[in-house]
Amino acid sequence: MIRKAGTSETRLPKVLILGGGFAGSNVLREAQKTLGTRAEITLVSQDNFFLFTPMLPEISSGMLHPSDISTPIRTFCKTANFCHARVLSIDLDSKEVKVVRIFDQKEMVIEYDYLVLAMGSKDNFFGNVNIEEFAFTVKTLEDAIAIRNHVVSVLECADQEHDKVLQEQLLRFVVVGGGFAGIEIATEINHFMHDAAREFYKNIDHERIKVIVVSARNGILPEVGEELGNFALDYVRKSGIEVITNTKAVDAGEDHVLLSDNTIIPCATLIWAGGVVVEPLIADLKCQHGPSGRVVVDQYLRVQDRHEIFALGDCAHLVERNSNTVYPTTAQIAIRQAKAVAGNLAASIGGNESAMVSFDYKNKGVMATIGKRVGVALINGRKIHGFAAWLLWRTFYWMNLPTNEKKVKVAFDWMLHLVFRADIMTVGFIKKKTLTRLETPIYSILERSKDESENLTYL
Repeated sequence: MIRKAGTSETRLPKVLILGGGFAGSNVLREAQKTLGTRAEITLVSQDNFFLFTPMLPEISSGMLHPSDISTPIRTFCKTANFCHARVLSIDLDSKEVKVVRIFDQKEMVIEYDYLVLAMGSKDNFFGNVNIEEFAFTVKTLEDAIAIRNHVVSVLECADQEHDKVLQEQLLRFVVVGGGFAGIEIATEINHFMHDAAREFYKNIDHERIKVIVVSARNGILPEVGEELGNFALDYVRKSGIEVITNTKAVDAGEDHVLLSDNTIIPCATLIWAGGVVVEPLIADLKCQHGPSGRVVVDQYLRVQDRHEIFALGDCAHLVERNSNTVYPTTAQIAIRQAKAVAGNLAASIGGNESAMVSFDYKNKGVMATIGKRVGVALINGRKIHGFAAWLLWRTFYWMNLPTNEKKVKVAFDWMLHLVFRADIMTVGFIKKKTLTRLETPIYSILERSKDESENLTYL
């Protein structure tokens, strides 16, 4: 209990959680168990649902329905409060957070005694405003639905296009990023496009569909190691996806992508999976930060010199003691950190800080799907690839879905997908990306001055 200033009254300590992703929602669930009614818990999120992001690519291909991987946060609120709002500012000195309510944009101030920073990250466009304007991203439910709608719309347009050059441009898709997000979205789209073209679009030769992955590294999926990365690269290329390595995307328009080697790729679709950056609000906090802007925390996941504040997931800079490397920002680690934060919160509120537990977790492995029933996995040093890795990926993430309802729905949709053809229906337009002047191939490239175009290569 906390005594009110100048009075003999006491009140429950206020615990404020910022963010409703893997980190924040799991702190909420665990804290309700460890704290019970000993604290007033509030979670703030601009989405009123928890999104199971590892399955986002399957929304883009239509294999799963958006509701399959999204769970209302209020489902988790047994004793806690939920605030559907966006965070505007965090005042660490006055222990206040200013938020703006999503529905009517009303600003409010929320006080706290204990603060949990779990706000996730944002896409990092490295200051390139053109790429930010013209590229799709793969972080939110709206992103996945927008990509699906766009892909289907492109197929519809290409089926009606008689100019073969324009049709090829429509059927060319560029994905920037050779990590998990980039490879999984590229392979999902590739299989969906080919299957849909064979089944439904008689004027499209599916062999003309081209998915191109641009990787800044000398390969793909560096997290799984060189051997599995090479296996994945070979398999992805054999499936018809072109992979361009050691190259960056440096500019874009609505009908092309410019690479760092001066190659121009005429296309109608650019998907950005080229990295993330910490939320600006977190990076600007008056405390110690790591090189990436994440907040430096101690072994108990408390912010340095501010022990009433905890940070985890994408917000926390914590060095693993054995390897002397910073913990990566994965869902697997965020879930484990959430349990530690909830326990340490309970110990701190109970005045028993000696009961706090250091966070020490060895990453058990990483997994990725790289095609239809094919995956790669590195589990406790053991390398697995092919169908076994794909099945392991599906089993692991299915078991980690937050509710039994979601497990049943996902399993049912997976079974239906084995029997029925791809669904080519669009589900409303959340984000619209159209080519306003696609009348001649790569029109904006041709408008460049002759001198500027001399050193460019056209793919």
